[in-house]
Parts: sequence; C-alpha cells; structure tokens
Amino acid sequence: MKKTLTTLLAISYGLAFGQSSLKPRINAGADAIEKKVITWRRDFHQNPELGNMEFRTSKIVADHLRSLGIEVQENVAVTGVVGILKGGKPGPVVALRADMDGLPVTERVDIPFKSTVNTIYNGQKTGVMHACGHDSHVAILMGVAEVLASMKSEIAGTVKFLFQPAEEGVYDPKLLKNGKSGAELMVMEGVMENPKVDAVFGLHISSVTEVGTIGYRPGATMAAVDQLAIKINGKQTHGANPWSGIDPITTASQIVMGLQTIVSRNVNITENPAIVTVGAIHGGIRQNIISENLDMIGTIRTFGTEQRELVHRRIKEVATNIAESAGAKADVTIDTGYPVTYNDPALTEKMIASVEGVAGKENVKVQPVQTGAEDFSFFQQKVPGFFYFLGGKPKGSTTPAPHHTPDFYIDESGFTLGIKSLAALTVDYMEMNTPKDNQATAIGNKKAKKSK
Repeated sequence: MKKTLTTLLAISYGLAFGQSSLKPRINAGADAIEKKVITWRRDFHQNPELGNMEFRTSKIVADHLRSLGIEVQENVAVTGVVGILKGGKPGPVVALRADMDGLPVTERVDIPFKSTVNTIYNGQKTGVMHACGHDSHVAILMGVAEVLASMKSEIAGTVKFLFQPAEEGVYDPKLLKNGKSGAELMVMEGVMENPKVDAVFGLHISSVTEVGTIGYRPGATMAAVDQLAIKINGKQTHGANPWSGIDPITTASQIVMGLQTIVSRNVNITENPAIVTVGAIHGGIRQNIISENLDMIGTIRTFGTEQRELVHRRIKEVATNIAESAGAKADVTIDTGYPVTYNDPALTEKMIASVEGVAGKENVKVQPVQTGAEDFSFFQQKVPGFFYFLGGKPKGSTTPAPHHTPDFYIDESGFTLGIKSLAALTVDYMEMNTPKDNQATAIGNKKAKKSK
C-alpha cells in the first residue's frame, strides 16, 4: 500500500509541472503527421528487407533524423541507426526502439502497397514481407522523432532513437558479427552508453489486439527462446528388413512424443507456460531404405531461469535415453536465443498512467504472457524497460490473421496512438526524474505567472 501511494504521489507531482504542458502539443503534432507516417509505413511495407540487409530502410531513417537536426550514428550493429536528441534542459536519457526487418513470407493480402519482393532464403525461393509489423514500428518512431524534435528546447533530458536491424534474425549467417545480431549486438556495441540510458521503451503492433487499445503486462511478458537441434544416428538397412538395422525415424517419432511430456509432466504450468516444438524432421531418401541418420530442429519457449534450465536438461535426458533404448544415439544441441522480455514492475507501475492518459484507462488492459519472443529483452537486461502492444486489428474483425503469416494485416488508424504513447512515456519519465533545480524553476515560473 505504501509503495502504491508513493508511486501515485510521484505521478501526481510529475504531471503537475513542466513537461505536462507538452502533452497537448504532442497530441496535436501526432495528429498533424498521421498521413506522413502512414505514407512512410506503406513505402517500407512495399520494400521490405531481411535482417542485416535493411540498407534502404536505414538510409531513409538516417536522412529523416538528420533533417530534424538530430545527431545520427549509422552502421550500428551492421545496418542499425541511432539518433540522439539532446533536450534544452538537463535530465535523464530515454531510449526508444523500433525494429526494421521483414520476414521470408510471400504476401497474399490484396492492398495497393503489397510487397512483390522475392529472394532466396535457406535455398528456397520466397517472397519478403513485413509480416510482423516492423514497418509500422519504424514509421511510428520516425513520427515520434519529428514530434519531439519540434519541442527540443523544452525537453528535459536526452532521447536515443534506436532503429534496430535483425530482430527476426539475419538473412544469411555470414551477416552475423562476432556471432551476434540485432539488439544483442547493438548492446555489445554500446548503444546504451555515451550517454548512458536510464530507461527504455518500445511497442509492438498487434494484429489481434483491437485498434485504439493497448495491452501490457508487468514482469515476464514474452518468452525466452532457444533453438533445438537433435541428430539421431542409427544403422542403415533395407526397408524390408528393419531388424537388420536401427531405424532413426521410429526413434525420432518416440522422441517427439517424449518431449511433449516435459511440458505436461515436468513443468509447473500453473506458474508459467513452457513450449517444446519440433518444427522440422529431415531423414531418408527412398521408400525402401531405412536411413542411417536423421536431423530434427525445433524451438523452446520458457519464462524463468530455473524453468529454462529444467527444460533444457529434460530435453537432453529424454532424447538421449529414448535413442539409447532403441540402440541409436542422439546428439542434442541447444543454442540459447533471446531472454525473457521483462517489464520492470516498478517502472511499469510508475508509467502506466502515461499510457492511460493518451489511450483512455478503459482502453489499456493487462494481457496474459505471450509465448512469442522479442530481442528487446537485451535492452531490458541493461536498464529498466517497458514494452507494450499497440492495437492494429480492425474494429469488428473476428478472424484476424496472426503475425508471420501471408495474410497479416494492420489497421493504420492506430498509428497516432503509438506516437502519442511513446512520446508521452518519454516526457513523463523525464519529468518524474528531472533534477530538483529544474523542478524548482518550473514551480517558480508557475507561481510568477499566477501572481501576474
């Protein structure tokens, strides 16, 4: 109770002075550039680029930031762009992030700005599409930069705009740098330093959340993700004489079923969910030959360090022991991916009033955990962060296409709420963390105006 009261007092005090006067200008500015933001988004949508190949996108971003008088750093984490806007008054440093890459998906949505880009990915011909909304994120953050740059002299602090490549991974493993990419590489290259970031905010457009609304969750919000690979070594033989060999295919079948018992029997799913999915199995070449070996790949989703360790250990035990019982051998490799996307509870409680202030309290809801993953989590490992979901589902839609599908579709009318919410979080955080001498000046100015 004491903590909640303290937070409410901090919010009330913060909104009473200084930066609160910027809110009407933020809202007006966001409304004024809505068409421009939509135009940007449609251009990015029609010209998607895969991870660490976002050359066109990053140039447009860098040119726009420079036109606003913002300091620009290019080629960060290969194709990333960082913009630094130094306000006219001292204060904290706030980072805002947008990811820029598309996906190897062939678009089916019939829209005038449909993507017709094609490429070869993993040896297969495919289309390229912004099937997760990153085009929206880039356009929205460009809009935020324009709105905040217009009031630069009145901003108490510094804003870092992080336009990040390769959130979905890289187009080609050769494009990795020191084995890293995306947010992890940006952090390694020092984007959270010089000047040192105090808090980071980010949003994700959602095709299944109604436009005009915002979803969020304190604490663990999105899953940690790891990549699973299992190689099963058996003994090749004629398909008509299976007793003469060791069949890796039947062994793999048993392993797939065995892995499902990890979630149903080893994980306490009343606390947090977990997922072990085998996404592909490759083995064999002919109908009457039992192959020598087989490869399986999959994904693992967890929500805590202990849970992650448990699931990893059990995968290795289940796979190796089932293979051994069949006379085969299983080599298990687990590559650690993104950590849990974790919204700092204190920061979330402190800042949610800012989001409610622009969206309306009735339009801001706590959501269940999401088993998708986000490398925004690497920024949150360095400083407190808040990541939320912006509604993009058309009102009245009952069967919205999920992310990463050819039919993914976003209602662009929600973009202004994205601009307003990110900008409001920025100025409100700065107000709550403004040096006391700044606050004293603001109070004095307010009293002077009142006496006149």
